Amino acid sequence: MSELNEQRIVAETGQEARVARIVEPVLADLGFRLVRIRLNSMNGLTLQIMAERADGSMSIEDCEAASKAISPVLDIEDPISAPYNLEMSSPGIDRPLVRLSDFQSWSGHKAKVETRTLIGGRKRFKGRIATVDGNKLTLAREDAGPDEDKEYVVPLAEIADARLVIDDALIREALRRDKALREANREQSKQESNG
Repeated sequence: MSELNEQRIVAETGQEARVARIVEPVLADLGFRLVRIRLNSMNGLTLQIMAERADGSMSIEDCEAASKAISPVLDIEDPISAPYNLEMSSPGIDRPLVRLSDFQSWSGHKAKVETRTLIGGRKRFKGRIATVDGNKLTLAREDAGPDEDKEYVVPLAEIADARLVIDDALIREALRRDKALREANREQSKQESNG
């Protein structure tokens, strides 16, 4: 579990960054943290806002509450000049990795990473999250040949996009975490009703 106010190391630029600055405090007031903002022009313009609680959860009711709180603020601030649809969502299983705690929490799982600049002649990397040490991420390669490096080392400051890759191990872990969270919430509710 991570802190609600932990800074994102992977953030938006341009118009998406303006939207992020507007909605982040609104989400924080509701007990949510911003994961990602995306403007997508498929099927008309859609503003996708991805958020979660500090424990990683985000229910349908949470999405509705966040959407109701964000809509009037976006109407007043008007950061997007064209008509758009607002879509509020949770990060999902193949979630974006945007905070240091995301990389640490999902260590051992596969991730795809894209960098802002070329690192070792490439911008796209895929591997198992091996370590997150200070200012760098190490991905263990599964496809390395005998004469190739077995790891990619990527500076965190250079990451433009990162997300988990769905596989059986990730699905099992996501289900395990969800079950543990539901049990903890059920226990907390029981204690509150008895207290």
